[in-house]
Amino acid sequence: MAVTLTERAARHVAAYIQRRGKGVGVRLAVQTTGCSGMAYKLEFADAADPQDVQFETNGVRVLVDPRSLAYLDGTELDYVREGLNEGFRFNNPNEKDRCGCGESFRV
Repeated sequence: MAVTLTERAARHVAAYIQRRGKGVGVRLAVQTTGCSGMAYKLEFADAADPQDVQFETNGVRVLVDPRSLAYLDGTELDYVREGLNEGFRFNNPNEKDRCGCGESFRV
């Protein structure tokens, strides 16, 4: 089981943590919401919870709660710029469908 960051995503996260002046990595989870059923939740983590499963890629830690890991296993988190838009892209091999607005997904 693994959740990884591309080099570009890791650089973005590391730079943001450095600007914040604190943090141990990013926490990735799924929550029930949206028209397809689930949505990604991404936040900066100041500390690891005891139950977190931890992965390290390109020097950045990714923390995932055990419940979410079943939906996120194999996911690669990338940071992309397309025209004037930029943000994280979730490349999740478990996704079966995504809603039209892109806010939620189904496994």
